Amino acid sequence: MAAEIHSRPQSRRPVLLSKVEGHQDAVSAALLIPKEDGVITAGEDRTIRVWLKRDSGQYWPSIYHTMSSPCSAMAYHHDSRRIFVGQDNGAVMEFHISEDFNKMNFVKTYPAHQNRVSAITFCLASEWVISTGHDKCVSWMCTRSGSMLGRHYFTSWASCLQYDHETQHAFVGDYSGQITLLKLEQNTCSVITTLKGHEGKVTLCLNLLTSKVWFHLVSFLALARWDFISKQCLLCNLNGFSFDKVQAICYLQLTRQLVSCSADGGIAVWNMDISREEAPQWLESDSCQKCEQPFFWNIKQMWDTKTIGLRQHHCRKCGQAVCGKCSTKRSSYPIMGFEFQVRVCDSCFESIKDEDRTSLATFHEGKHNISHMSMDISRGLMVTCGSDRIVKIWDMTPVVGCSLATGFSSR
Repeated sequence: MAAEIHSRPQSRRPVLLSKVEGHQDAVSAALLIPKEDGVITAGEDRTIRVWLKRDSGQYWPSIYHTMSSPCSAMAYHHDSRRIFVGQDNGAVMEFHISEDFNKMNFVKTYPAHQNRVSAITFCLASEWVISTGHDKCVSWMCTRSGSMLGRHYFTSWASCLQYDHETQHAFVGDYSGQITLLKLEQNTCSVITTLKGHEGKVTLCLNLLTSKVWFHLVSFLALARWDFISKQCLLCNLNGFSFDKVQAICYLQLTRQLVSCSADGGIAVWNMDISREEAPQWLESDSCQKCEQPFFWNIKQMWDTKTIGLRQHHCRKCGQAVCGKCSTKRSSYPIMGFEFQVRVCDSCFESIKDEDRTSLATFHEGKHNISHMSMDISRGLMVTCGSDRIVKIWDMTPVVGCSLATGFSSR
């Protein structure tokens, strides 16, 4: 895959500012400290660490705290300097960091789950800490009393979480590919709607409150854009650079770009400021929908025509079931998300113009496993981490094409 990534020269790329090393196992989460040259990390080695940039330019841990169980998720609220750490044993622990980031005090433990915590968010307005876990539930707890307010159970492991503080809506994705929209109340909740359509687990979801459109990303490179008012879905296969699963995304509202990172180290920046075409559903047929030759399982037609059955393929542009002879061409089609060449039928190949092949994304190599990513949009910084135990800090402003700190967009 490295050759494919580098096959398209890049004029601008992310700038690696620093590497942070020290964890003895996979780093589960890494968060940039707003307005500070610092990073908070949590790892499978049962440690949570706060790294500050020294005069030498290197990041050194100012806080090193060992937990009772591997750390699996983390949330940080900068204004109140509170850290919430989810663990493999199902507990969520709260800490408070001093103003100089040199001391961390334990606050309380929340008995949130019976199994590994997969995601956490904190709402200061309601003083709730909300989490999902591998015990197939979402729970919300009061941070003042430490008591459990409510739980809602699913049929599969809950894998990701987003929460809208204003409407008290929680978006929960699970391993079955289902996304549930919940309205959380003080001691109860109600299911608003259930969004279905993915075959793999949902690994991350992101709600865009200003446009009332919610993006969620599955394990592979398929992006569904849901309007949760009309409950309609536009499915785009943002398939350009990786065969490995996408594990983190961040949407930049100012520039209308989507940054995605994958387990094989791929970093992609997608232009979402366009009207993309919906990816077609793959059609099924017993014979080629172009030349009508039978596929190899169509025994009756093979016997009647005295021909050998052909292998079935699908055109990525129209979705028709075709044979190899009717789909000899390959083409990119970025408007539908196909940034590199994919199989298309010969007639669709002729309909694609040269300008239709203009790329709508840039692809870069992070050169390490990426299982988690977060961005400080105000400074244009990104931090990535993964199973290789390395944390990398990137300057993304050359890629996104704007000065995010000043709010000026060159697009």
